[in-house]
Amino acid sequence: MKNLILIAIVSLIALNFSCSGKTQVRTTERFDPEKYFETANQQFEKKDYEEARSLFLEIKNRDLTRKFAPLAQLRIADSYVQEDEYDKAIAEYNKFLETYPEHSHAAYAQYQIAMIYFNQIESPDRGYGGASKALEEFEKLKKMFPRNPYKDIVELKIEKCKNVIAEYEFNVAEFYYKKGSYNAAIGRLENLLSKFPGYKKEPEVLSYLANSYKNIGNKEKAIEYLNTLISKYPNHKTTSAAKKELSKLKP
Repeated sequence: MKNLILIAIVSLIALNFSCSGKTQVRTTERFDPEKYFETANQQFEKKDYEEARSLFLEIKNRDLTRKFAPLAQLRIADSYVQEDEYDKAIAEYNKFLETYPEHSHAAYAQYQIAMIYFNQIESPDRGYGGASKALEEFEKLKKMFPRNPYKDIVELKIEKCKNVIAEYEFNVAEFYYKKGSYNAAIGRLENLLSKFPGYKKEPEVLSYLANSYKNIGNKEKAIEYLNTLISKYPNHKTTSAAKKELSKLKP
């Protein structure tokens, strides 16, 4: 009986040792980041973003070559864009930029951040905010990566951002003007002229400024803006009224 018990104990120890050995083999099995990356991309293309992220995360943690880990980080961010999880996407792109600031795809990450905000411009409740943030991120792209491959298209997008912001500022200023809050209107209009020279509604801006200063009793500034309007835009529809107003204000 004792012999049977002894044999059972020895067998159990051998079995445990054998299982332990198998586990060790699995954990030390060579990790192939390229193969994992290919599989993860396949899941990404199938739109199984959660499974793809799981694989990309494993690549990030186990890729000792550091060749595929940065790409995995980018694909995690890209996957959140596909799911319209824009805050998470921005956080992941920023994580990439912090970890791999000199990487060849760093400009892409910064461009993607800017584009997420840019695509909000058409949103009625986030248009102005999206344009402001997009402009900030596009300017950052130009500063950080002056040789970025998006230079031509970025300039067009910056122009659109500026137009959206300027239009918003003009609408707010016009609201204040029509409400009779002339000082508030002046602040907005002068800021608009300073930040967005060449704005398409500059004649109207100058006209509103002249009238606002006239209404608060600052004749000098009113005359100054009327003169600017008449000299810069002699054929504009507001110029005729500006000339009449100027003749009344001049001594």
